[in-house]
Amino acid sequence: MKLAITMGDPAGIGPEITLKALQKMHGPDAPELIILGCAGALDVAGRALGLPVPPRIAEGQVATHRGHGVVALDPDSATPEPGVVSASGGHFAFRAIRVAVDLALAGTVAGIVTAPLNKEALNLAGHAYAGHTDMLADLTGTSGTVMMLAHGNFRVAHLTTHVALADVPKLLTPQRLNRVIELTHTALKQLGLTNPRIAVAALNPHAGEGGIFGREDIDISAPVVAEWVARGMHVEGPVPGDTVFVKLKGGRYDAVIAMYHDQGHVPVKLLGFRTNPETGAWEALNGVNVTLGLPIIRTSVDHGTAFDIAGQGIASADSMVEAIEYAVALATAQKAGLSAA
Repeated sequence: MKLAITMGDPAGIGPEITLKALQKMHGPDAPELIILGCAGALDVAGRALGLPVPPRIAEGQVATHRGHGVVALDPDSATPEPGVVSASGGHFAFRAIRVAVDLALAGTVAGIVTAPLNKEALNLAGHAYAGHTDMLADLTGTSGTVMMLAHGNFRVAHLTTHVALADVPKLLTPQRLNRVIELTHTALKQLGLTNPRIAVAALNPHAGEGGIFGREDIDISAPVVAEWVARGMHVEGPVPGDTVFVKLKGGRYDAVIAMYHDQGHVPVKLLGFRTNPETGAWEALNGVNVTLGLPIIRTSVDHGTAFDIAGQGIASADSMVEAIEYAVALATAQKAGLSAA
């Protein structure tokens, strides 16, 4: 199986975590990884870490190349300085995504895994996107995508993401909630769960407390859930947000649908980010961002560019390894014809 790895912003930790992840991809079942981005940044990281860098290949050689490889985008451009926001870094990040999407749509790669980009650098380069998800939707001509964060069996799909909290209630519609449930259900089946159990988190405290704290959960979420239950699906809710993730952790559900960004991100990152109790510094970053609803498979690390530690050789590749493993699982299921999307 062949996957494309986009380096993200080369001034961040993308080059480092990509090379570190490659060291764990061995054996007959390991995927072939094609790295797209700034080859110069990858060479710098390789020398600093004492790790080998895969051979460079041309974009047109991806289909026939065997093993890992590096497609150098704009090889004559200067390598961005680690930890510095620049239009050059944003340009490399965008170009990598565009090439990866083309390869995936053509079937040359089975999916793409993305290292983090910097939104400021992306916009400095003239690409006015809020991040990867918007860019991927635009490049694939897709609407209605859904973000699902995962750490092992702890999976959280999101009704909304990068919107103001004040706008969330009006975005909770039967159409949108049905779309998120459908895509989440399909993804869980692709991951091998034959009868997925999904919980819909409440928007309001105590699911509205009979309407005292708002009626969205009562008037919108509850009827949608009831429709899915009537179809024989294991969907429950709305479940109060202060207990639903405890139940997910305990194994009662296979996934939760969160109403807004922080409701879903906080529990996943509490589980996936490990800190040093003495210094408070992050020691490991786990978790995967999966974009549902695209015509291609896309997974990503669940962290940012970490410009503050870029080039120091201390970044954890755990999230990148997990993202690659998720992409392999989804692509394997798709190849076996298990996708119902």
